[in-house]
Amino acid sequence: METGTNNHYRGRPAGGMTGYPEILQLLPAAVYSTDAAGFILRYNDAAAELWGVSPEAGKTLWSDLWKVFDHDGRPIPPEAAPMSIALREGNELRGVEVVLERADGLRKTVACFPRPVYDAHGRLTGTVNMLTDITKQNEAIALKITASLEKSVQEYNAELLRKNEALKKSEERYHKMIEEVEDYAILLLNREGYILNWNRGAEKIKGYREEEIVGRHFSIFYLPEDREQGLPARMINSAATAGKAMQEGWRMRKNGTRFWGSIIITALHNDAGDVIGFSKVTRDLTEKKIAEDKIRKYAAELEFQNKELEQFAYAAAHDMKEPLRKIQFYNSYVNEYADGLPEKMKDFLSRSMDAAKRMRQLIDDLLTYSKASSFSQELAMVDLNEVVNAVVASHRDSVERMGAVIEWEKLPVIKAIPFQFNQLFENLLGNSLKYRHPGRPPKIKVAASIVPGSELKDLKEVGGFFHKITVTDNGIGFDTQYAAKIFDLFQRLHNGNEYTGTGIGLAICKKIVQNHQGVIRASSLPYQGAEFAVYIPAGN
Repeated sequence: METGTNNHYRGRPAGGMTGYPEILQLLPAAVYSTDAAGFILRYNDAAAELWGVSPEAGKTLWSDLWKVFDHDGRPIPPEAAPMSIALREGNELRGVEVVLERADGLRKTVACFPRPVYDAHGRLTGTVNMLTDITKQNEAIALKITASLEKSVQEYNAELLRKNEALKKSEERYHKMIEEVEDYAILLLNREGYILNWNRGAEKIKGYREEEIVGRHFSIFYLPEDREQGLPARMINSAATAGKAMQEGWRMRKNGTRFWGSIIITALHNDAGDVIGFSKVTRDLTEKKIAEDKIRKYAAELEFQNKELEQFAYAAAHDMKEPLRKIQFYNSYVNEYADGLPEKMKDFLSRSMDAAKRMRQLIDDLLTYSKASSFSQELAMVDLNEVVNAVVASHRDSVERMGAVIEWEKLPVIKAIPFQFNQLFENLLGNSLKYRHPGRPPKIKVAASIVPGSELKDLKEVGGFFHKITVTDNGIGFDTQYAAKIFDLFQRLHNGNEYTGTGIGLAICKKIVQNHQGVIRASSLPYQGAEFAVYIPAGN
């Protein structure tokens, strides 16, 4: 290979092939581009080898690199050279053969393929020229290579144009989207926190027009006390360090009013990973904040009132016991001499004693309900097998008298309030014995299993798993339309003359289950028995 006296073409020249397809470096054809004035902008290694020099991009005219001759050795003036014609007339030339003479005197026969380049507005911005050295090559081979290279350049230019158009449209859509968003204030901050842009949502939420706020520091939105405590600086420093900073708090509008904002500041980085700015997104949650504050205030007031009611109910029931004891005492005393009383007075005395007995039961149930409403008891691990065994033992006389059968499977150990779960099973098993079917001995079964929260289909957003504990009997049952009502306070479905009770027992059961974040359900058909299902979160 002849190189002449200048071998600066070795290696890739500065200002060379940036942005060109790498394949052009592998082909022998020289490819270079110029601006509209003819200054060389880019070239490949083959071009530097052909010229015998590596010109500095943007500072060398193509005509300064060589002299041009025709095949007969006659000089061709620069203005008549193929490159000049392409630049001047804006026409593409294909395969024009000329002889180039380098500065070292070496001549090369080349085929020129200068092609003008236009921008999106149709303005000529320069040329791309391909020089194929056909000095020692067959002209047909040279033309074939030229056609292949030309196709590559065309495809590359077409793809580049397509990508540029797609990028332009994408950027336009992105900026339009940001601009049109009204529910979020979207800002771009520089590294120091000064505002660079402003969307419609920011104007709506904060009250500033774009020309009023761009260039000012974002701390203007913070309350004076927050600025004094350095909150804006902490937010932006946290975002720079962790990549993102989030907070909810009161912020200031232009007119001095306050709004409750949810703020996210995200750090923006360059290719080297350095923070170059921040995006800041703010949402106005004032209405939500006010509503939540009202709910919390109402819940606090309701909790206070409930506690007062519980204390009142407990105190009232407790205080009523003393006069009731005296009534029962005097009734019992009079009853010792009832034989000498008229029949009507005996009947009145009997009714009075029954009423006092029912009143005593009601007071006891009210006290139990008050205790079930209290959350002061400590949770402990409770073995339900022991609880059921103790309750059954307490009803042994009734069980034997009725010929009842009570069965239970292996029950779980759960975290609960021991006293309350004793009361729960006392009421459930007691109900099954009380409301037995007159035509058959009571049969009661207690079972347990683990079920998913999705089984509670009437409740929303219930997940996880639950202990499902069922108490099933073969008693008189009830109409299924009352399945929810029976858990209300003082609700009774059966005649008080036939079945004693105060209508508080199942309300106590419901309160106990609620205390343990659970749910209780009932199902039944008249005279076909009943089932009570207690669901307690398996985490308890």
